[in-house]
Amino acid sequence: MKNGLVITLAFFALILCLSGTAFSQNPDNAEMNFSNDSSDFVVLTDVVPDAILEIRYFSTYNFVGDRIDGYEQPTPLLTKEAANALKEVSEELIQKGYYLKIYDAYRPQKAVDNFVEWSKDPNDSRMKYAFYPDLDKSVLFDQGYISNSSGHTRGSTVDLTIVDAKTGKEVDMGGTFDYFGEESHPDYKNITSKQYNNRMILRQAMMNHGFEPIDTEWWHFTLKNEPYPDTYFTFPVNESSVK
Repeated sequence: MKNGLVITLAFFALILCLSGTAFSQNPDNAEMNFSNDSSDFVVLTDVVPDAILEIRYFSTYNFVGDRIDGYEQPTPLLTKEAANALKEVSEELIQKGYYLKIYDAYRPQKAVDNFVEWSKDPNDSRMKYAFYPDLDKSVLFDQGYISNSSGHTRGSTVDLTIVDAKTGKEVDMGGTFDYFGEESHPDYKNITSKQYNNRMILRQAMMNHGFEPIDTEWWHFTLKNEPYPDTYFTFPVNESSVK
């Protein structure tokens, strides 16, 4: 009887393992929940009208070198909660003489899939000189620069910098957006104290209003209490998606 129980349990364990492999859709071995419902999203500049826009994935100046799938307009979209929190960030920084500059906000799953497909093409390294000069393209996926999923797709993550209100120029952060390397780490040591302090001005303002940073990109922040922590959205980036 005991041997029969062991065999039965082993059989069910095998079935569970096979099932987990078959239905896994992201690197964390968890099934992803997709949604096309944009009802809780807004155009960011409707909430933060002072924000300056440079939506890189609508342009061709990005690590791929093409406009990215799903970006139909250079329009930043965010959940209402994230947009309202970012409004508070903007108000704080304006008092200190800075405007927010947005590189990316909500990112549809179609765009993430575009990145993954691009990473599989060893012959397309057009933008290596600007975004990953010290890395071979073949390692970008394994080192986490490209992934099957992105926090941006959940709608409460934003990539941004700050602009000096007097000069209209980007503040010197000692590195550029979407650069794949240690230089992009917020605590990177080989920058000047002024550049480091500039990173901390942005970081502290974002954290003051409920956003969390990450260890690898000084420009990347996610609303700590994001409303859709387990949902990945699929609607395209354009104003008609949310109006």
